[in-house]
Amino acid sequence: MSEPTTLVTDYLLFVAALVFAVRLWRGFRAWSLAFVFTALASLLGGTYHGFVHVLTPFAADVTWKATVFSIGLASFFFLLGTAHALAAFAVVKLILYTSWMITHDAFVWVILDYGVTLLIIAAVQIAAWIRERAPSAPWVIGSIAVSIIGALVQASGFTLHRHFNHNDLYHVIQLVALWLLYRGGRLMMSSTSRPMTPPT
Repeated sequence: MSEPTTLVTDYLLFVAALVFAVRLWRGFRAWSLAFVFTALASLLGGTYHGFVHVLTPFAADVTWKATVFSIGLASFFFLLGTAHALAAFAVVKLILYTSWMITHDAFVWVILDYGVTLLIIAAVQIAAWIRERAPSAPWVIGSIAVSIIGALVQASGFTLHRHFNHNDLYHVIQLVALWLLYRGGRLMMSSTSRPMTPPT
């Protein structure tokens, strides 16, 4: 096993995201799907980091591509569930992202795409707070702030220990960010009179 701590922290993200997805499924379908793809990305990412040296080059490449595409789909559903008016933009962004990532592997592009989604969600939630003091806003904005810190840590390469690198620390920070986002999603779900599901 090449990076056992990264595998474990990624798998913890997988479990947490899956639990959040189940709890949001009945009332907030789009965000539930976002958490499903977050869980899938964490499972695949952990598998890649843990077993990359025993996978064939083709299997490793497929696993990594599936990881980054899953994160792109999570970003898409988070954006779609935030405001249906953003549906067309979310589709175009997803197409551009997947087209770019077919020939690119750097995680910085994943963070950039996900970061754009988070900034848009933050803007929507800030507006909701100003307009009606939406109870979800502090949780969602707090999650985004924590995610930004995590992204900066991941990009910096900061390492606490040789067995606990920047990826591991990023995953731990993202656990907190996902929980905050889930709490915000629960409040968004309870404040709407109808389930927020993807348009058909």
